[in-house]
Amino acid sequence: MYDTLVTYINRHVETPLTSEEIDAIQRVFVPRKFRKRQYFLQEGEVCKHTAFILKGAMRQYTVGDKGEEHIIRLSIENWWATDRESLIKETPSIFFIDAWEETETLIVTKSDLTDLVYNIPTMTRWIRAIDDNFAAATQRRLNAAISLSAEDRYHDLEKNYPEFLQRFPKHIIASYLGINRETLSRINSRGTKK
Repeated sequence: MYDTLVTYINRHVETPLTSEEIDAIQRVFVPRKFRKRQYFLQEGEVCKHTAFILKGAMRQYTVGDKGEEHIIRLSIENWWATDRESLIKETPSIFFIDAWEETETLIVTKSDLTDLVYNIPTMTRWIRAIDDNFAAATQRRLNAAISLSAEDRYHDLEKNYPEFLQRFPKHIIASYLGINRETLSRINSRGTKK
């Protein structure tokens, strides 16, 4: 179970983790399973953990006044789930995060992760790489949301994250893209006709 996390970290750094560093990681990352639809975080709670997904899928979303879900983030194996703002600022979250499938994770508290990053130089380099990747992905997603058509957003998702289309149902994909299900159906039917 920890091998997956260690491999993931080592992929993002030049110097692999030592056995002592791996032991330190294993002491603070705690295995936790979530049933489908079980919450990792609910709106109004302060986010206390970050979860590394070993198996399964999670979604982060808000709920509008009429009960509609607005999907902000989808996460699968080797991805992270957390509300960064709530975790860092220790403020109530505006998001829900739940398991879309039976999900196995390794969770870590903010203070334990901070200690690892502070005390292990490899972890410092790793967190910088992860933050850079997250910032770039967020920037791409924001640009797509404001400058691409619904069809182009779909094709961008299809190109960059094809596994999402296989793991999540159409209504979740539509919400993630900021479109309604009917628009997604039209895009899919045009793609089938080509």
